[in-house]
Amino acid sequence: MAPAFSLFNLLFIFISFSASPYSAAAKTHNAPQDLVRSSCVHASYPNLCIRTLSSYSGPANTPRDLAQAAVKVSIARARRVSKYLNTLSGAKAKRERVALSDCVEQICDSVDELSRTLGELKHLREETFRWQMSNAQTWVSAALTNEDTCLDGFHEVESEVKDDVKRKITKVARVTSNALYMINRLDESRGRPKLGH
Repeated sequence: MAPAFSLFNLLFIFISFSASPYSAAAKTHNAPQDLVRSSCVHASYPNLCIRTLSSYSGPANTPRDLAQAAVKVSIARARRVSKYLNTLSGAKAKRERVALSDCVEQICDSVDELSRTLGELKHLREETFRWQMSNAQTWVSAALTNEDTCLDGFHEVESEVKDDVKRKITKVARVTSNALYMINRLDESRGRPKLGH
Protein backbone atom coordinates (compact mmCIF):
# COMPACT_ATOMS: atom_id res chain seq x y z
CA MET A 1 0.00 0.00 0.00
CA ALA A 2 2.77 2.42 0.95
CA PRO A 3 4.71 2.10 -2.35
CA ALA A 4 1.53 2.72 -4.36
CA PHE A 5 0.78 5.79 -2.28
CA SER A 6 4.33 7.10 -2.79
CA LEU A 7 4.08 6.48 -6.52
CA PHE A 8 0.79 8.39 -6.64
CA ASN A 9 2.37 11.31 -4.76
CA LEU A 10 5.35 11.39 -7.13
CA LEU A 11 3.06 11.28 -10.14
CA PHE A 12 0.89 14.08 -8.73
CA ILE A 13 3.94 16.27 -8.00
CA PHE A 14 5.34 15.62 -11.48
CA ILE A 15 2.05 16.52 -13.21
CA SER A 16 1.59 19.62 -11.05
CA PHE A 17 5.09 20.83 -11.84
CA SER A 18 4.77 20.10 -15.58
CA ALA A 19 1.42 21.87 -15.88
CA SER A 20 2.39 24.85 -13.80
CA PRO A 21 1.89 28.08 -15.74
CA TYR A 22 4.40 29.70 -13.42
CA SER A 23 7.44 27.76 -14.58
CA ALA A 24 10.10 30.22 -15.73
CA ALA A 25 10.33 28.84 -19.26
CA ALA A 26 6.57 28.94 -19.87
CA LYS A 27 6.30 32.42 -18.45
CA THR A 28 9.10 33.84 -20.58
CA HIS A 29 7.95 32.12 -23.75
CA ASN A 30 4.26 33.07 -23.45
CA ALA A 31 4.57 36.55 -21.93
CA PRO A 32 4.11 38.59 -25.17
CA GLN A 33 1.17 36.43 -26.33
CA ASP A 34 -0.42 36.59 -22.89
CA LEU A 35 -0.08 40.39 -22.88
CA VAL A 36 -1.68 40.62 -26.34
CA ARG A 37 -4.60 38.40 -25.30
CA SER A 38 -5.21 40.11 -21.96
CA SER A 39 -4.91 43.56 -23.57
CA CYS A 40 -7.21 42.77 -26.50
CA VAL A 41 -9.99 41.12 -24.52
CA HIS A 42 -11.98 44.35 -24.05
CA ALA A 43 -11.02 46.03 -27.34
CA SER A 44 -13.80 47.05 -29.74
CA TYR A 45 -12.79 44.19 -32.06
CA PRO A 46 -10.99 41.68 -29.82
CA ASN A 47 -10.44 38.91 -32.40
CA LEU A 48 -9.05 41.37 -34.93
CA CYS A 49 -6.91 42.89 -32.18
CA ILE A 50 -5.42 39.49 -31.23
CA ARG A 51 -4.88 38.50 -34.86
CA THR A 52 -3.15 41.72 -35.94
CA LEU A 53 -1.02 42.15 -32.82
CA SER A 54 -0.05 38.47 -32.47
CA SER A 55 1.35 38.50 -36.00
CA TYR A 56 3.13 41.82 -35.48
CA SER A 57 6.88 41.26 -35.85
CA GLY A 58 8.16 43.94 -33.47
CA PRO A 59 8.40 43.84 -29.67
CA ALA A 60 5.14 43.57 -27.74
CA ASN A 61 6.27 43.30 -24.13
CA THR A 62 4.66 46.38 -22.59
CA PRO A 63 1.42 48.40 -22.99
CA ARG A 64 3.52 51.01 -24.79
CA ASP A 65 4.81 48.41 -27.30
CA LEU A 66 1.24 47.28 -27.96
CA ALA A 67 -0.04 50.82 -28.46
CA GLN A 68 2.75 51.52 -30.95
CA ALA A 69 2.15 48.21 -32.74
CA ALA A 70 -1.59 48.91 -33.00
CA VAL A 71 -0.93 52.35 -34.49
CA LYS A 72 1.59 50.88 -36.96
CA VAL A 73 -0.98 48.30 -38.08
CA SER A 74 -3.50 51.10 -38.60
CA ILE A 75 -1.02 53.23 -40.59
CA ALA A 76 -0.12 50.27 -42.83
CA ARG A 77 -3.77 49.48 -43.54
CA ALA A 78 -4.63 53.14 -44.19
CA ARG A 79 -1.71 53.50 -46.63
CA ARG A 80 -2.81 50.38 -48.50
CA VAL A 81 -6.36 51.70 -48.80
CA SER A 82 -5.05 55.09 -49.94
CA LYS A 83 -3.13 53.42 -52.79
CA TYR A 84 -6.19 51.40 -53.71
CA LEU A 85 -8.43 54.50 -53.78
CA ASN A 86 -5.97 56.25 -56.08
CA THR A 87 -6.37 53.42 -58.61
CA LEU A 88 -10.10 54.19 -58.82
CA SER A 89 -9.72 57.73 -60.11
CA GLY A 90 -11.34 56.81 -63.44
CA ALA A 91 -14.81 56.67 -61.89
CA LYS A 92 -17.51 57.92 -64.23
CA ALA A 93 -20.44 59.22 -62.16
CA LYS A 94 -19.93 62.64 -60.58
CA ARG A 95 -21.20 61.60 -57.14
CA GLU A 96 -18.80 58.65 -57.12
CA ARG A 97 -15.87 60.85 -58.21
CA VAL A 98 -16.61 63.34 -55.42
CA ALA A 99 -16.94 60.55 -52.82
CA LEU A 100 -13.65 58.98 -53.92
CA SER A 101 -11.83 62.31 -53.99
CA ASP A 102 -13.08 63.21 -50.50
CA CYS A 103 -12.22 59.74 -49.25
CA VAL A 104 -8.64 59.93 -50.57
CA GLU A 105 -8.22 63.23 -48.73
CA GLN A 106 -9.74 61.83 -45.51
CA ILE A 107 -7.52 58.73 -45.54
CA CYS A 108 -4.41 60.84 -46.25
CA ASP A 109 -5.33 62.95 -43.22
CA SER A 110 -5.76 59.75 -41.19
CA VAL A 111 -2.29 58.54 -42.17
CA ASP A 112 -0.85 61.91 -41.14
CA GLU A 113 -2.65 61.88 -37.78
CA LEU A 114 -1.69 58.29 -37.06
CA SER A 115 1.94 59.01 -37.97
CA ARG A 116 1.99 61.96 -35.57
CA THR A 117 0.52 59.68 -32.90
CA LEU A 118 3.26 57.11 -33.46
CA GLY A 119 5.90 59.83 -33.15
CA GLU A 120 4.40 60.92 -29.85
CA LEU A 121 4.27 57.35 -28.51
CA LYS A 122 7.92 56.81 -29.40
CA HIS A 123 9.03 59.80 -27.34
CA LEU A 124 6.92 59.62 -24.18
CA ARG A 125 8.40 61.37 -21.15
CA GLU A 126 7.32 61.28 -17.52
CA GLU A 127 6.99 65.04 -17.23
CA THR A 128 4.83 65.47 -20.34
CA PHE A 129 3.07 62.09 -20.32
CA ARG A 130 -0.49 63.40 -19.79
CA TRP A 131 -0.16 66.05 -22.50
CA GLN A 132 1.37 63.58 -24.97
CA MET A 133 -1.36 61.01 -24.30
CA SER A 134 -3.99 63.68 -24.83
CA ASN A 135 -2.41 64.50 -28.21
CA ALA A 136 -2.31 60.82 -29.20
CA GLN A 137 -5.96 60.29 -28.23
CA THR A 138 -7.04 63.41 -30.11
CA TRP A 139 -5.19 62.45 -33.30
CA VAL A 140 -6.38 58.84 -33.36
CA SER A 141 -9.95 59.99 -32.67
CA ALA A 142 -9.61 62.42 -35.60
CA ALA A 143 -8.30 59.60 -37.83
CA LEU A 144 -11.31 57.50 -36.86
CA THR A 145 -13.66 60.41 -37.64
CA ASN A 146 -12.02 60.81 -41.07
CA GLU A 147 -12.56 57.13 -41.83
CA ASP A 148 -16.21 57.36 -40.78
CA THR A 149 -16.64 60.51 -42.90
CA CYS A 150 -15.18 58.65 -45.87
CA LEU A 151 -17.76 55.89 -45.41
CA ASP A 152 -20.56 58.45 -45.09
CA GLY A 153 -19.57 59.91 -48.47
CA PHE A 154 -20.53 56.65 -50.16
CA HIS A 155 -23.95 56.50 -48.52
CA GLU A 156 -25.83 57.59 -51.65
CA VAL A 157 -23.35 56.31 -54.22
CA GLU A 158 -24.43 53.38 -56.36
CA SER A 159 -21.49 51.80 -58.13
CA GLU A 160 -19.57 48.56 -58.49
CA VAL A 161 -16.69 49.75 -56.33
CA LYS A 162 -18.84 51.01 -53.45
CA ASP A 163 -18.98 47.72 -51.51
CA ASP A 164 -15.27 47.08 -51.96
CA VAL A 165 -14.35 50.59 -50.79
CA LYS A 166 -16.68 50.32 -47.80
CA ARG A 167 -15.23 46.94 -46.83
CA LYS A 168 -11.64 48.21 -46.98
CA ILE A 169 -12.39 51.44 -45.11
CA THR A 170 -14.32 49.53 -42.45
CA LYS A 171 -11.27 47.31 -41.85
CA VAL A 172 -9.08 50.39 -41.42
CA ALA A 173 -11.62 51.96 -39.05
CA ARG A 174 -11.68 48.78 -36.93
CA VAL A 175 -7.91 48.57 -36.48
CA THR A 176 -7.87 52.33 -35.75
CA SER A 177 -10.56 51.83 -33.11
CA ASN A 178 -8.41 49.10 -31.54
CA ALA A 179 -5.38 51.43 -31.66
CA LEU A 180 -7.35 54.06 -29.74
CA TYR A 181 -8.29 51.43 -27.17
CA MET A 182 -4.62 50.47 -26.73
CA ILE A 183 -3.66 54.13 -26.27
CA ASN A 184 -6.39 54.55 -23.65
CA ARG A 185 -5.04 51.45 -21.85
CA LEU A 186 -1.55 52.93 -21.93
CA ASP A 187 -2.91 56.18 -20.53
CA GLU A 188 -4.61 54.30 -17.68
CA SER A 189 -1.39 52.42 -16.91
CA ARG A 190 0.45 55.77 -16.74
CA GLY A 191 3.09 54.31 -19.02
CA ARG A 192 4.13 51.60 -16.54
CA PRO A 193 6.33 49.70 -16.61
CA LYS A 194 8.90 52.29 -17.58
CA LEU A 195 8.61 54.98 -20.24
CA GLY A 196 12.22 54.94 -21.26
CA HIS A 197 11.79 51.51 -22.83
